[in-house]
Amino acid sequence: MSFTCPLCHAPLTRAEKSYVCPQGHRYDRAKEGYVNLLPVQHKRSRDPGDNAEMMQARRAFLDAGHYQPLRDALVGWIAGELGEGASVLDIGCGEGYYTAAFADVVAGRGGHTVGLDVSKSAIRAAARRYPQVSFCVASSHRLPFEAASQDLVIRIYAPCKGEELARVVKPGGWVVTVTPGPRHLMALKGLIYDEVRLHAPHTEALAGFTLRHAQSLEYEMRLTGQEAVALLQMTPFAWRAKPQVWETLAQQALFSCQTDFSIHCWQRDD
Repeated sequence: MSFTCPLCHAPLTRAEKSYVCPQGHRYDRAKEGYVNLLPVQHKRSRDPGDNAEMMQARRAFLDAGHYQPLRDALVGWIAGELGEGASVLDIGCGEGYYTAAFADVVAGRGGHTVGLDVSKSAIRAAARRYPQVSFCVASSHRLPFEAASQDLVIRIYAPCKGEELARVVKPGGWVVTVTPGPRHLMALKGLIYDEVRLHAPHTEALAGFTLRHAQSLEYEMRLTGQEAVALLQMTPFAWRAKPQVWETLAQQALFSCQTDFSIHCWQRDD
């Protein structure tokens, strides 16, 4: 799988320690093996995405296996649907927990997997741990890939413009999304909000794609206090949590919390 230049969109050629386009734009490969394709003019902040502390909390939580049923479900779908030589892109890959599992399946069939995230801290950690995967720092709204180059794009809670998905996915290719189901992490939200509301039902529509499969995945997690703190740190409503919420979670001997994932599989129209 080859990258394209985020400035002029021409194909990038890989040299020993960098990628370069015909216009002379050059992007060095970090010592960990990833490439940074996020020009400063495309950044919304100085250091976008999750910081190192957030990344480490997520890694500890995921390594404990609490989201493994979700990973297993996605890996099972990939094993059943993708053929030989597939190109797979994991958008918003974070520290690579899911990406590496996808790559294990795809590589066995002669394919290739790329993990993309806006966070340099997350991509650096992912590249160190999973050298079998190609990782890049890039914007999910400006995917650095040629048109019709991807057999599968996976989005786990990650934003991306529908136009970009339609551009990069091959005819007959797939987009798989994971979003919160209605009752996802209700016990955690109950500690933060006076009125706990269900997540809104999934209403996404992808122009140029047909929804082929949808499923819910629900189960209860039993967490230690520190695992519950790590989970809260992973969520978008962590900034709403008051100090006493963090303290209460940290002191829990056992914290039960339900998951509710919505998985949707979209196929690109021919």
